[in-house]
Amino acid sequence: MIAWLARRLSRDPGQLGLFEVTAPAPELTQCVPPPPPSHGPAALPSREPAESCTPSADRERVAPLDPDRFLHQLRASGLRGVERVVFTQNRRTMVSVAGGVLRVHAGFVEAPPDVHAAIATFATSRNRTKRAAARAAIVAYPVPIRPATRRPAAQHTADAPMAARLTTLHAQLNLEHFSGALTHLEIQVSRRLARRLGHYSLRSHNGGHGEIVISHRHIRRDGWPEAIHTLLHEMVHQWQDETGRAVDHGAGFRAKCRAVGIAPAATRYLAR
Repeated sequence: MIAWLARRLSRDPGQLGLFEVTAPAPELTQCVPPPPPSHGPAALPSREPAESCTPSADRERVAPLDPDRFLHQLRASGLRGVERVVFTQNRRTMVSVAGGVLRVHAGFVEAPPDVHAAIATFATSRNRTKRAAARAAIVAYPVPIRPATRRPAAQHTADAPMAARLTTLHAQLNLEHFSGALTHLEIQVSRRLARRLGHYSLRSHNGGHGEIVISHRHIRRDGWPEAIHTLLHEMVHQWQDETGRAVDHGAGFRAKCRAVGIAPAATRYLAR
């Protein structure tokens, strides 16, 4: 028997992770005026629009951001127990710390001092109230997030007819059960899904495009009626995503499953 395993959303899998903040995504390399004399006070590069980055006699392209300099600033804000800073472009986990290494989104370099202090508190303090307040301050800062690059699912060329049939079924089921409101998707067939029968990729995690993938093994072993059941399950997740609902297996999911005539559960066992 095979468990129906749907894609799960991981909020904070064992890390000091923060939620994604949607914002314009300027290039990390910025154009700034020439640096101040070495005897003057150090300052972070000023934020300027990416489109203003044009070579000229008055501007120069700065070197990559300096993690040691940022670590020094965070220590001045109260950071303790961290020996190294690593800059990331992670779209979901903004700040995490483990083994004396602080991983932080590069967009926080230009954040104001109170946000730097919040990062230091979040990574250092063991007081739940203080860490919750620090978390709120960090999440509130609009970190520039680069749009995700959509990577098409790997599909065997021999599975193209299966994928075409599933795409046609998606269009038919969309009209029948969702009044045609769902976005048209080219359904993918994957030979790499070993345990899951199918999954839905969120638009926010997939470059603004949802994606449904169905297991090749599932179709071959369990037949098209079961594959259609799986497709409808993933279409309910698509409906949740496109209508602004939480993509989960809660009460709303179960109610919609009943409405479209499939098993209202996150897991399902297939008879052999």
